[in-house]
Amino acid sequence: MSELFGNTSGLPPLACKKLERIYRRRVPLDTIATADLIRSLCEASKESARQVGALVHRSGQVDYVVVGDATHLMLPDIGRLRVASGRFRGLRLIHTHLHGEALSNDDLVDLVRLRLDMVATLQLNPAGDPRAVSYAYNVPSQLPDPPYRVVGPVHPSRLDEDFGQLMSALEGEFARRARTHEVDSVEGRAFLIQVGDKRRKDQLARLDTSMRELRELARTAGVGVVDVITQVRDGVDPKYVMGRGKLDELIVRAIGLDVGLMIFDNNLTPTQASNIARQTDLKIIDRTQLILDIFAQRAQSRDGKLQVELAQLKYALPRLSQKDDSLSRLTGGIGGRGPGETKLEIGRRRARERVSNLEAQLKKLAEQRKQRRRRRHRSEVPVVAIVGYTNAGKSTLLNTLTNAGVLAEDKLFATLDPRSRRLRFPEEREVVITDTVGLIRDMPRDLFAAFRATFEEASDADLILHVVDASDEDRTQHIATTETMLSDLSLMHVPRILVFNKADLVTPGDAARLVLGQSNTLALCATDRESTRPLLALMAEVLAGRWEESALTPSYDEGSVSEDMVDGESMATLDELLAATGRRKSRAASI
Repeated sequence: MSELFGNTSGLPPLACKKLERIYRRRVPLDTIATADLIRSLCEASKESARQVGALVHRSGQVDYVVVGDATHLMLPDIGRLRVASGRFRGLRLIHTHLHGEALSNDDLVDLVRLRLDMVATLQLNPAGDPRAVSYAYNVPSQLPDPPYRVVGPVHPSRLDEDFGQLMSALEGEFARRARTHEVDSVEGRAFLIQVGDKRRKDQLARLDTSMRELRELARTAGVGVVDVITQVRDGVDPKYVMGRGKLDELIVRAIGLDVGLMIFDNNLTPTQASNIARQTDLKIIDRTQLILDIFAQRAQSRDGKLQVELAQLKYALPRLSQKDDSLSRLTGGIGGRGPGETKLEIGRRRARERVSNLEAQLKKLAEQRKQRRRRRHRSEVPVVAIVGYTNAGKSTLLNTLTNAGVLAEDKLFATLDPRSRRLRFPEEREVVITDTVGLIRDMPRDLFAAFRATFEEASDADLILHVVDASDEDRTQHIATTETMLSDLSLMHVPRILVFNKADLVTPGDAARLVLGQSNTLALCATDRESTRPLLALMAEVLAGRWEESALTPSYDEGSVSEDMVDGESMATLDELLAATGRRKSRAASI
């Protein structure tokens, strides 16, 4: 083999001959580099006035001869995907540095990223002779130690390391580490990354809040968070989001810590995600993708699964590689002859067709929900909708009020499918309570659009319970997010009760200050039935007029709620409901 790789343009014939002769050299397994190989590399580098390198296989054969410029060496594509855990690539890079410099950051990034056996630099003096050798190899490590070890500089005559034994020992150590390594979760290990823009003061003020939320999203998705990285820049890099130097640093750390996933708090453009993935060989996702993944994990009903699939397809469509329109869907005639649709275009067309199909199915399901809401309205039974930020305790409150038994977890988006249950008050008065999907800051637009029909469960509500986590220091922002959603759905006119949940996690004084001077506002603990009595009394007070109005109007099916008006059934008993009002004990039932 005599092919030269890299920057070969303008090479004089003598330099090309010297470079091609490097392929004739053989390096024993117990040697890092022979004197003949070192001399050949230095002569070729001196003749070409460029960095010159050789990728040597463990068999002793030179697989690639690479030419760079005066300061850099661009390696050929030797396979960008990392090799198996505990194994190296079987290639070591030996190359020259014209100005006597030691190992560069690029050398170390290539070593770790490509899982090379070793990277060695020949540090040349002004006469072009080897003055010293520095080399580095991968080692098992833990933060904050780097995943490599640097040796040297040493004189070329003192390169007495047994290369074969060193590689055997290192691969054995990596293999033992892989066998005993405890993966944090079934979904893998990840870095959480956020990049702030100094020009956006509003963004900088909530970096900590945003990262805490990203941590919770990762925990909910089942991802093991290895480290959190925040970088503040004068502006977000249009190509890599963060600086190239920072990205190279993270590549080295990620591979050393067996991290296979980078999750960005920033929403990435298709180009940014592609560029970072190509540079790192890691899986790259952003905040939107993470939320979509959580929804995909938790969707149970047909509605929910279709809504999630629709949102995922709309997110993925712009990220399909773009091709020249002239290569796709070619028709007959001049300039139109060809093989027909490309594979990429077929995939894109099928995705668009699937989007149309999903939208049609969701439209039918939305109409069914609309009919159920219409029947409830005809029955003159008031509807109460529970809304609020994710993980505020909405499902827990529904369970406490009605013994509904719906899933309630200390995770984000535990509820994706709305649940309606019946609650009977004294004097045969009853309401239908509906739990809705939790909200989150910067909810993906396509996801909100897909779940809009679900949120519209609250559109016919006679009363809205806005549940807020009283123990969360960002509760003000959570309230604002929910209020924005209610405004977008034109529900600001509906009577609301602001419920500060988890009052047991704050001091009594703090809980009192939250509700001080505010009407239709109270604090409670949704897991404590006793603490919900004031809420029931306030609900009865707000809905009193609605019940009186329905009593004067002939009701549908004698004023009862039939089973097809709600989406499940269960029974519950609430002791001494509204005891403070002096009314008789009540029985509560939920369907």
